[in-house]
Amino acid sequence: MSMSFHSVINGKTVFLWQQYRANRLKSLETMRESGINPYSEAPRNIISIRQFISKYAYLSAGEKLEAIEISLAGRVITKRASSSKLYFYELLDDGARVQVMADARDSDMDTVAFSTYHSGVKRGDIIAICGYPGKSKRGELSIFPRSLEVKAPCLHMLPRHLAVVDGTRTQSSQGTTNGTWTPGDARNPASYVLTDQETRYRQRYLDLMINPEVQTVFRTRTRITKYIKRFLDDLEFLEVETPNMNLTAGGASAKPFTTYYNELDTNVHMRVSPELYLKMLVVGGFNRVYEIGKVFRNEGMDQTHCPEFTMCEFYMAYADYNDLMDLTEQLLSGMVKELTGSHKIRYHANGLDNEPIEIDFTPPFRKIDILSELERVANISIPRDLSKEAANKYLLDVCEKFDVKCPPPHTTTRLLDKLVGHFIEVSCINPTFIINHPEIMSPLAKSHRSEPGLTERFNLFVNRIELCDAYTELNDPVEQRRRFTEQLKDRTSGDDEAMVLDESYITALEYGLPPTAGFGMGIDRLTMLLTDSQNVKEAILFPPMRPQ
Repeated sequence: MSMSFHSVINGKTVFLWQQYRANRLKSLETMRESGINPYSEAPRNIISIRQFISKYAYLSAGEKLEAIEISLAGRVITKRASSSKLYFYELLDDGARVQVMADARDSDMDTVAFSTYHSGVKRGDIIAICGYPGKSKRGELSIFPRSLEVKAPCLHMLPRHLAVVDGTRTQSSQGTTNGTWTPGDARNPASYVLTDQETRYRQRYLDLMINPEVQTVFRTRTRITKYIKRFLDDLEFLEVETPNMNLTAGGASAKPFTTYYNELDTNVHMRVSPELYLKMLVVGGFNRVYEIGKVFRNEGMDQTHCPEFTMCEFYMAYADYNDLMDLTEQLLSGMVKELTGSHKIRYHANGLDNEPIEIDFTPPFRKIDILSELERVANISIPRDLSKEAANKYLLDVCEKFDVKCPPPHTTTRLLDKLVGHFIEVSCINPTFIINHPEIMSPLAKSHRSEPGLTERFNLFVNRIELCDAYTELNDPVEQRRRFTEQLKDRTSGDDEAMVLDESYITALEYGLPPTAGFGMGIDRLTMLLTDSQNVKEAILFPPMRPQ
């Protein structure tokens, strides 16, 4: 419902919205009866508003090029009538805006028809214009219509927006001009014209239409993806696609969504990761592969977690986790520099009511050894053999001592994860590698070459949030089977996020996986950081929402 953009609704407001829509529908019917199609075909030979601005920005205040004919199209965002013979509009298209100065003296209509037609044009309407370029006396670049036609009427009232007086924007009582934000800088959605989160996420088209900054956020997300692809393409990685529906939900410790495949007459799982398929491709001879796509984990939603999210994963033969740490530094520092002009970004880590913090992506990134740092910070001594019941009991006691909450099942992996989150992750503001995870936490990672019981794995944390997970891949099929078997014990204990045994992947390993390193990074969380978004739904065009 269009009325949802108001947080407080009374009977009078509802009536006004309903009456507005009814009046618009009635006017459309009148147009049809008089032989006018309110949804006529697209205009010919239009140029974009960006092209218009680029081509005619040089004009001087008051200068007009009446001999030139230009066609533009877009959505009416603001409208003001100076008189029955002069109307001002602000036209929006593809993130760019331009003023329309509709003067009856320029129109191909007579004065009465001009006034009648323009009084029926409403905010939100899609219009097409044929006219000439020029600037107002105040220097506002404008198009002066010879003809103006509504191509798609908007049947709903829009939230109040910025007023335009002869091209000069003034702030409405509900918002501020939000068109100057750039990636890496702080922003404040509380200043938007449309602020209600439910409406913004459910009706993203309205959010994009009314809050210009939001378009920049999602253009930034696209730039992030394009940068990653260019970075990997330049390193001769091959972009591939792997199945979204799998017989086995492997590649990550997560609970899958399950559906039924009619043709195959079997249950299948939405993928929780493309990892195993990508490593099968390395077995097949594609030494460098990557995929950017959706993964699905049937788990909770919060500020940084969404069950449906976008991952970038790549796999590189004849490399290890040390190589990937170098690549990660190059990828992220280069991206931040290109998108923001600096290695430093500003982020409201402590809420919009507090000053933003500075996060520095200047390499090299800090490295922390996970167990050594946990022992140092918590002043504990973790048993070396984490597979023993005694180790589990010790970690459970530590959690109770420091009041670290760990919901059942109390597997050693889950206890360690909660303790690391409590003692280590909270200090990772600037990009920080947490390295050398225990084998019990890393069923797909290769054992450390010099530290028994550990693996060659790292997580990259930024602003206390995990951004990347990478490791030297375990390529011994016998050891991989043993690790999967250990995971089955956790599943038996009630951990439905523990990995399952994937026989097809074991078979692929038996053909020989070259020494390989693999990397995964969440695109949504990276977008959050570079767009100062405190909620992951700010970085997803159409996030999942509870049924209304």
